[in-house]
Amino acid sequence: MNQLSYIHPNAKLGTNVKVEPFSTVYENVEIGEGTWIGPNVTIFPGARIGKNCRIFPGAVIAAIPQDLKFNGEETTVEIGDNTTIRECVTVNRGTTDKMKTAIGSNCLLMAYVHVAHDCIIGNNVIIANSVNLAGHVTIEDYAILEGLVAVQQFVTIGAHTFITGGSLVRKNVPPFTKAAREPLQYIGINSIGLRRRGYTNERVLEIEDIYRTLYIKGHNVSNALVIIEQEAPASAEKEQILNFIRESKDGIMRGLS
Repeated sequence: MNQLSYIHPNAKLGTNVKVEPFSTVYENVEIGEGTWIGPNVTIFPGARIGKNCRIFPGAVIAAIPQDLKFNGEETTVEIGDNTTIRECVTVNRGTTDKMKTAIGSNCLLMAYVHVAHDCIIGNNVIIANSVNLAGHVTIEDYAILEGLVAVQQFVTIGAHTFITGGSLVRKNVPPFTKAAREPLQYIGINSIGLRRRGYTNERVLEIEDIYRTLYIKGHNVSNALVIIEQEAPASAEKEQILNFIRESKDGIMRGLS
């Protein structure tokens, strides 16, 4: 380890972990093998960082929540393997709600992203520069958020979604969709992303038909769900969409207007 860095003797570091100068690793921290901690990084107690991650200068991991209800409870930040955290990203610990903030494996968080307490981020997620996530946000696998997106607390962003830069996300975003405009609206499905991940043209068209019923044909959400249940071909994606919408008690983003 570099003599200009500080590593608490009780921190647990795997093999081939490199900590660059002027970084601080506190007690009750675990870092997996092969991870690189760049210069001027601060890793507070409660961090659990996976293997082969890269954390760039200025990042602050596992600082206490910016939540006045926080009362010093022992919570964590969990980061999966092969995830990259770029410059000046901040990831806060959880509260009694989930007791953790979690980021999955193979994620990329670009510079100046803020991840608040109790956020749960899946695998293969890309979050671009200066995105701000309020507390209790859930982002499912393979979602992409472009720069300057702001997400309201307790919102869920579905798998394989694409949210355009500068968007304000106040409602849940169903899986496989693209979202833009103000207020946030459905603008189609993320067909390019789906095809890149191996979805066949037939499956993409089935997903598109489901959202055409939900957003384009003039049905209210309840009626659209009944029609989709009865008429759309059976598939894992159909069940994923239906379950997501049914569980969205505070509503989903609006359709095209």
